[in-house]
Amino acid sequence: MIKHLRLIALVAAAAAGLAGLVPAQEASKLGMVNSQEILDKSVEGRRVLAQLQAADKKYTESVTRLDDQIKQLQNRLSAQRLTLTAEAAARIQADIQKAQTERQRTAEDASRAMQELQARTLGQLQSEVLPIIEQLRKDKGLDVIFDPGKSGIVFVSPSLDLTAEVIRRYDALKAAPPAKK
Repeated sequence: MIKHLRLIALVAAAAAGLAGLVPAQEASKLGMVNSQEILDKSVEGRRVLAQLQAADKKYTESVTRLDDQIKQLQNRLSAQRLTLTAEAAARIQADIQKAQTERQRTAEDASRAMQELQARTLGQLQSEVLPIIEQLRKDKGLDVIFDPGKSGIVFVSPSLDLTAEVIRRYDALKAAPPAKK
C-alpha cells in the first residue's frame, strides 16, 4: 500500500515537472451567433420567412381545394348510390380516383417546390450573412464562432453572443443602396 502511494506521488511529481516544460497555449477566443435568431429578427430574414409562409399557404390551399373536390365527389356517390346507374357510379368512382391521383401529385410537387424555395432563399441569406460573421470574427480577433442551434452546445455565456451585432450589420448592408458597377 505504501509502495503504491509512493508510486502515485512519483508519477504526480513527474507529471507536474513535465507540465512546466510544455509551452503554455493561448486560450482560444470564442464567439457565438444564433442563426435562427438572425432569421427571425433581421429585416431580410423576416422577408424570407414571409415569402416561405406565403408559398406554403398557396401550396396548402391548392391541396385543400383538391381535398374538397374529392370529398364532394365521395358525398355525391354516397348520397346518390341507390339512384345511380352502375355506369354513373363507376364514372364518379373514376373521377374520385383521378382527383386523388392529382391530389397526390400536387402534394408531392408542393413539397418539392417548398424544399427548393427554402434551400434557395435560406442559402442566399446564409451567403450574405457569412461574410458579415467572418468580418466580425476578424474585428474581434476570435478564433471560433459557434452556432448553438447547429452545434449541440448546451450553454454559452451571453457575453459571447454576437447575434445582435450580426443582425445590425446585416440590416445596414441590406438597407444600403446597391453599389454601382
